[in-house]
Amino acid sequence: MTTFANPDGRAGRHRTGIWDDGEPEHAVHLEAALGDPFDPDNPHGHQALLHADDAREVPAATEELLTRAGLAAEFVPHDVGGRLTDLERLARVLRPVFRRDLALGYGFGVTSLFAASSVWTAGDERQRRALARVLLDGGRVSIVHREVAHANAILRNELRAVPAPGGYLLNGRKDAVINADRTDVFVAYARTSAEDGPGSHSVLLLGAEPVRSGEVRRLERVLTPGMRGAHFTGLSLLDVFLPESAVVGAVGDGVTLALRSFQISHCLVPGIVLAGVDGVLRQAVRAATENRPGGQPARRWHRALTGVFADLLACDAMAVTGLRALSLVPQDAYLLAAAVKYTMPDLLREDLEDLAAVLGARGYDRGPLYGGFQKLARDLPVAGLGHSGTAVCQAVLVPQLPALARTAWFRTPEPPAELFRPGAPLPAFDHRRLTHSGTDDLLTATLIGVAERLGAQPPEGPQHAVLAALARTFVEELRGLRARCAALPVSGSTAFDPQACALADRYALVLAAAACLGVWEAQSGGDSFLSRPAWAVLALSRIGRRLGAPVPDLPPGLEAEVLAEVLERSLRRRSLDLYGTELAG
Repeated sequence: MTTFANPDGRAGRHRTGIWDDGEPEHAVHLEAALGDPFDPDNPHGHQALLHADDAREVPAATEELLTRAGLAAEFVPHDVGGRLTDLERLARVLRPVFRRDLALGYGFGVTSLFAASSVWTAGDERQRRALARVLLDGGRVSIVHREVAHANAILRNELRAVPAPGGYLLNGRKDAVINADRTDVFVAYARTSAEDGPGSHSVLLLGAEPVRSGEVRRLERVLTPGMRGAHFTGLSLLDVFLPESAVVGAVGDGVTLALRSFQISHCLVPGIVLAGVDGVLRQAVRAATENRPGGQPARRWHRALTGVFADLLACDAMAVTGLRALSLVPQDAYLLAAAVKYTMPDLLREDLEDLAAVLGARGYDRGPLYGGFQKLARDLPVAGLGHSGTAVCQAVLVPQLPALARTAWFRTPEPPAELFRPGAPLPAFDHRRLTHSGTDDLLTATLIGVAERLGAQPPEGPQHAVLAALARTFVEELRGLRARCAALPVSGSTAFDPQACALADRYALVLAAAACLGVWEAQSGGDSFLSRPAWAVLALSRIGRRLGAPVPDLPPGLEAEVLAEVLERSLRRRSLDLYGTELAG
């Protein structure tokens, strides 16, 4: 590794373009405390977590460790006593947990953040401090979603709240609410108007105060095909009285609050479940190099290993950019957040299929070295990356395409460069600054700017030349999208138009390419793997092929350069994301 000075003059080691001493202290402590996941005797390793999954039990010892580590404080904003200062830092703190077990990460607490986000966004000071105390004292908060069409059991059915003297009567049933059997406070999205539309629902707090009348029943547990250790339980409410003080924000704010606060999960979920795929890629590297001369995988696996690595970096570039945007430019993060959640599930699922081929029969192993693969394949769809999550994001993106084409693309100024510098300092994240509007499209502006800069300078070599060509290809794709999207009707029916949905697919992939170019350019000029163009060329080539766009041949030696990085990081126990974090195993 190269040793050189940090920008502030301190010495540091450069791994992948991110500074070693930039790793959040709590993330380092969690990684060490959880230990080597491949050690069969580790009570928090893959073997123990697989046994708990087989038994459909919560891994109690590991939950106790996370409780002692104070992980719940990460979900509470700093101004009400917690440690939540920015979402990029939070993702890095959570990755050690999600690298080992998605169900553990969800079941222990990240869903508490998603539930509490509407209160952090629009709750009054009393509500914010009361909910903070619940979490800081070790309690849990669960979200009761409103009904969404074509959804799974988690999103089917809904609650209704009707006015009563001094408050509301809450009735209804939900078939599957995570942690309903051990939750202290429910954040319920309940219908308060018979009319559909933006004012149809309100957010109410159930359990923040003692229930004066009515019946709250926790129903039988729902056995899910994935995340089997997490507890999904039915919830039934009969004439439960809630005072007016239980309403978060104003009556009728439910849909607006969902659109504002769900931006967090849209970026955070992909940014943390990516760590699980990172772990499977390292398993595939082990399988491909086991008993091989010089630790080199057979040539037939080179494309899969390097391609999945490039996809992980592309996904991370998009997720981290989205997380940083929520602090830096919250007024313009709405569409980007939806695009992150919309794009990444398909990429990660394709990557698991590629890795399954590399693992071969080892993919069915139930031991500590390879057993995590089948578990992750089961868990990913349940972890918000299934059809319903994609449909929600599609409903955000598609109606905006005509307006973006007519007013934003090729007109929006470029965002600040800090957006693309993972690990760089961020202003304090404030939920209350989140919006669900915005007329600018920041990443397309970055795509156009980077393409122009690459085209204006003589290429430094074949890789730079191909990168410039790829950047131009995506700019031309955006031009084509502008013409086609501008012709779409501006109406609510657009969201269900097959042509519009196909255009949204292409648009989201263009944003993924833009995020890669932004992150690469922000690292350019350094002495690191991320500062060199190889990974960006490979990532953009793969995105271009998904679009059916013309893609240049890869320069000689590029795949070997990327493969060498994969093998080096795996050997040195470094994560295969943007950060190259030191791992326990």
